Amino acid sequence: MAGALSMVVAAGPLAAQQTLNVRDADIRAFIQDAARVTGRTFIIDARVQGKVSVVTDRPLSKSEYFEIFLSTMRANGLVAVPAPGGAFRIQPVDGLAGQPGAVGRASSRNQFITEVIRLRTIDATSAMETLRPLISREGAITANRAGRSIVVADYADNIARIRQVLTRIDREGMGTETIMLHNAGAREIATSLQTLMAGGGGDGNVGGATVVAIDSSNSIAIRGDSASVARLAAMARDFDKRAAAGTEIRVYWLEHADAEKLLPVLQQLLGQSVSTPVSSGGGSGATGGGKDVASPAMAAAAASAAPAASSSSGNGVARRGAAIVTRYEGTNAIVIAGSAETQRMLGEVIRQLDTRREQVLVEAIIVEIGDAAAQKLGVQFLIGSTKTGFAATNYSNAQPNILSLAGAIGANELGSTTTTVVAPDGTRTETTTRTNSDLSSQLQSAAVSSLLSATGGFGGVATGIGNNGIFGAIINAVKSDTNSNILSTPSVMTLDNQKASILVGQEVPVTSGEALGQNFDNQFRTVQRQNVGIQLEVKPQINSGGAIKLFLRQEVSSVAGPVSNNSSDLIINKREIETTVTVDDGDILALGGLLDDNERRTIEKIPLLGDIPAIGQLFRSKSKSRSKTNLMVFIRPTILRSREEAQKLTAQRYGYIRDRQAAFSPGQEPALDELVRDYMGAVPPAPSTPQPGDERVPPTPLPISAPGAAK
Repeated sequence: MAGALSMVVAAGPLAAQQTLNVRDADIRAFIQDAARVTGRTFIIDARVQGKVSVVTDRPLSKSEYFEIFLSTMRANGLVAVPAPGGAFRIQPVDGLAGQPGAVGRASSRNQFITEVIRLRTIDATSAMETLRPLISREGAITANRAGRSIVVADYADNIARIRQVLTRIDREGMGTETIMLHNAGAREIATSLQTLMAGGGGDGNVGGATVVAIDSSNSIAIRGDSASVARLAAMARDFDKRAAAGTEIRVYWLEHADAEKLLPVLQQLLGQSVSTPVSSGGGSGATGGGKDVASPAMAAAAASAAPAASSSSGNGVARRGAAIVTRYEGTNAIVIAGSAETQRMLGEVIRQLDTRREQVLVEAIIVEIGDAAAQKLGVQFLIGSTKTGFAATNYSNAQPNILSLAGAIGANELGSTTTTVVAPDGTRTETTTRTNSDLSSQLQSAAVSSLLSATGGFGGVATGIGNNGIFGAIINAVKSDTNSNILSTPSVMTLDNQKASILVGQEVPVTSGEALGQNFDNQFRTVQRQNVGIQLEVKPQINSGGAIKLFLRQEVSSVAGPVSNNSSDLIINKREIETTVTVDDGDILALGGLLDDNERRTIEKIPLLGDIPAIGQLFRSKSKSRSKTNLMVFIRPTILRSREEAQKLTAQRYGYIRDRQAAFSPGQEPALDELVRDYMGAVPPAPSTPQPGDERVPPTPLPISAPGAAK
């Protein structure tokens, strides 16, 4: 009846056997009875719930009873996992493959175990893909490529079936054969066999075999079943035999290398002279210019190379005959006429050199922080008489100059004439006439220039003393503070081992020579243009460890102004670093810099009078200036090894400029996007958002500031 659990114990000879008859019994009660009958210890997981039904028609021994018990657990999604001390842990089968359990062979076919199966011939990846459909829903399979084995976690009976399948497919019928090629190239033959047997697919696994080219020994290795290996080996030998027919002409189209630079390398490998052609009688020849492909010399060399190429040495390797190497300038191609051995050797050299070179982004960071402060305080006075003389104080650091102003006033008075006319009725009339002399004009110009060059605050007074006395005084005070923060970040992209430069600035005319005629007329002047601004010149070399050797020159220059007011020569500020450093990919390195602290104090005074306490301040002029400059230059190279990394960098820089334009004109489409889409007919790069832990995304570049700009 439902829910009943009955167990009959047989008497006599069958006393050790039990008859099991369970219908919709509680599974925990069923486990309890199994522990009593088998004498084993079971640890029941809290998730074990439900009912079971088991019916037998004959008595069972303890071992049979235990096997039926394990099968019942398996049928209900449970498993008995061996535990320490001979106990068993009853738990759901979900996620069992990742939990601790027995490793090795099991005592029961329903036991869940993990087993390592060694492979003899087939590789672990192929075996895993073949056996994956045979693994149960609760099991797992993993390939151990290094150890040439597979790890299977599943029920014992299913693992036994997997072993039977492996016995049939992992047989010693696999073979390997290495074929030395004497005339044809290993890579060319391997590619041809792969394409032929795979029907144009060229995936490397052809007809149950794998073909691999070994460039160092010019041989191919074939591995697969014996029939496929024998068939491919025969084809490879036939191809190699046909390649020994004699001289041939081949054209190698270069994708990344420069034919003009590659041509001398190939000529030197053949022992040819790079500068002058060698006659065909000497066994080799070359065209110096590399432009005339179909020249008579090439045809003669090709004809003379045939018998030499057909001969061979004792080891079966064809001796190198005559050869010609030239280039076709229009399509960046190398043309080789020579024997099969020569073609193979030079073709392999071209293949290794004609590779895509890595690119390097070099970013320089120039930081200059300046702080300048100045104070000036001075008193100037003038006292004199139009008849007896004058006395004055004058200092070089005081503006305006009191003597310049007094000279202009004096020139104005001296340049005027007063005429008195007496009328018959006794009336007197005075008429003043002013004359403009060169001296008067120069004095007035000097006074104007002195007033215009004055800074800060100044004040003065002028008065007469008696009939002929004059007194004047000027007090000036100046205090200035200047703070500057200049940040420049020039960057340039270049190929590995390729020089590059960038200039952001102006061409400033600088006088380099001057000549005058005998009468000081017909002035002749020569001018030289000089670059002023931010310049970066760099040549990176990437080594095998990922570090970068940089040959670098960094210059920041600006125009400070003329040497003096009367000279047109310019003063150019320049900060330059030229060095060679080694830095790792993506690291920031300090190239150099300058920390400068300059303080200057100047006191100009009248001897004795300037030392009098209190009153002496009227006879002196003081100035104090202090300037601090912190200049530092950093460099950061970044290697771009793939197209994806270059696109990622471009999108990041493009997005920075696009965001600046969008912030400048909110609500409008950035002009950069409009130009790229409408004029170039291209899709603007998608925004690139840096991800956490992404070390390949360079930091956001800072805007380039013109040298001398103050913030």
